[in-house]
Amino acid sequence: MRLFSSGKKNWVLFCAAAPPALFFGAVWGAGSFLSKPVNQPIGALPNYLCGSDVEFESGAGAKLRGWLIPGRKDAGAVVLMHGYRGDRRQMLGHATFLSQAGYSVLLFDFQAHGESSGRRITIGYLESLDAQAAVQFMKRSCPGEKLGVIGLSMGGAAAVLASPALKVDAMTLEMVYPDIDRATANRVERYLGGWARGLAPLLTMQLPLRCGIDGNALRPIDRVGAVTVPKLFIAGAKDRHTKLAESQELFTAACEPKELWVVEEAEHVDVHQVAKEEYERRILDFFEKHLRR
Repeated sequence: MRLFSSGKKNWVLFCAAAPPALFFGAVWGAGSFLSKPVNQPIGALPNYLCGSDVEFESGAGAKLRGWLIPGRKDAGAVVLMHGYRGDRRQMLGHATFLSQAGYSVLLFDFQAHGESSGRRITIGYLESLDAQAAVQFMKRSCPGEKLGVIGLSMGGAAAVLASPALKVDAMTLEMVYPDIDRATANRVERYLGGWARGLAPLLTMQLPLRCGIDGNALRPIDRVGAVTVPKLFIAGAKDRHTKLAESQELFTAACEPKELWVVEEAEHVDVHQVAKEEYERRILDFFEKHLRR
């Protein structure tokens, strides 16, 4: 009888402990998935663009791979920074119209993306060192050229978080999150529903364990005021990852000179596809003003 009672008690304890263990295991697994590298072969630069494969080292210790497309002398140069879990191919459309306009263009894979090395994705923290390395590489490759940046989502966050501030002449920042807490909560809500926003802290609290950082290191809204070069902010009115009010808040925190363009039909990272002609016109006008001699 005692053996039966002991076995029953153990079963009850197991049943009580199993759901929380499964829940926290799932949350930890989600954190592992979100930070794990997304490496994959990229292939050759499309034949409609003339450039070369390049490789350079990040201050984060990663070897970054990309493509360099030379432009006309004194026409300016632009570094393209892709979004979270993307790679340099995400920026091919940008590279095409910029190259046609005569700009030299660098597309590269952030650490732990595409063909670049790296142990984990840090959503802008170590990627800010990649951004510094890319700018320095472009300066060496295109000496004397004025330099611009287009940062898409995480790429924009990396550009803003760079310390010291990137030594460029103009910056376009598209749908950049203001802080990692809201960025995480928005994405959890987007895929699981509003009830799940409360799960976001269980993901962000993993940052110290996985990356040795806390959420205070991932707050572009605290750094954007240090970016003194001209800035063009682009937001999508239908973006559920970086909500319009958050983009407006980031814009408010930025110093002059600055501009904000809200694209009414755009969701997250699809502005170029939604408003292709106007997008290209605005980007070219912005860089013509700030990068051309």
